[in-house]
Amino acid sequence: MTAAAPRRRGRPSRTDSADAPAARDRILAAAREEFAERGFEKTSMRGIAKAADVDSALVHHYFGTKEQIFEASIEVAIGPLLSAPGAVAEGPLDGTGERLARFFFGVWENPATRKALLAIVRSAVNNEVAAGVFRRLVSAQLLRRVAAQLDVPDAELRAELAAAQLVGIAMLRYVIKVEPLASADPEQIINRVSPVIQSHLTAP
Repeated sequence: MTAAAPRRRGRPSRTDSADAPAARDRILAAAREEFAERGFEKTSMRGIAKAADVDSALVHHYFGTKEQIFEASIEVAIGPLLSAPGAVAEGPLDGTGERLARFFFGVWENPATRKALLAIVRSAVNNEVAAGVFRRLVSAQLLRRVAAQLDVPDAELRAELAAAQLVGIAMLRYVIKVEPLASADPEQIINRVSPVIQSHLTAP
């Protein structure tokens, strides 16, 4: 029986270049799982490499630092949330709060995205580096785009207040699991929070 060829270290060779996208995707998928299970603090580049079945030097080659691979992994995870500005723009202005709340909780209630979002929130709460990455992505790609849809004074501050309201509820419902909020029907939450979000976004 022929022994398996040893795993090569470091940069991919020219002969491996065709497999580079697959290897990169495999590393990124492993990173998302590791961050989801362990959080930023306890995740290591070596652990990501082991989960992806590659040498740790290859992880560094594609992504650089742990901060950079965390950022790359959460960009994928928060992708659905980046559609939020579209939810704000569609429909009449007086329904903006409900549309945004419904969109936000729809993403959290989806099992396919909830695990990754939980990992992001937990990492950001416990580690300043992870918090900085999360803050930068959310501010640049989400809140500013939401604010750009609002023709009101202090649009960025209003968008941040609306986000704070929604994220605070998500923390209590999905992370800390405070009852009865954790077990409440999503429609009940949306109905109660929508007027508050609407006030943040559009009230004088």
